[in-house]
Amino acid sequence: MPKEARFDRLSTQSKHLIDTIKMVAYRAETAMAQIVRQKMTRHDDARSLLRAIYNTEVDMVPDMEAKTLTIRLHPLANNSSDQAVRHLCEELNRTETAFPGTKPRLIYELVSSQNL
Repeated sequence: MPKEARFDRLSTQSKHLIDTIKMVAYRAETAMAQIVRQKMTRHDDARSLLRAIYNTEVDMVPDMEAKTLTIRLHPLANNSSDQAVRHLCEELNRTETAFPGTKPRLIYELVSSQNL
């Protein structure tokens, strides 16, 4: 790219927006870490578990009649991780959160290895 067309740095407004998004994401992750720690013996592994969840494949199953969007997570490496994930799913389901900008309510569940 020519020098005059290069992007050197963010404008102050853009930087504030990106910093705000990062802060909200960090707070959400911190809240989820506190939830999974309730079912973990090694509390320091909570963020590692969340990273594993973020990288886990999911099935998204919309049901327009029931106005739900079910997010089915696949099992993780061990049973103790799966128990923490089930607990997180239960807590998230209690919030009865709608998919952003739509009506369907999000439902989270961990698919059992027998259902794969």
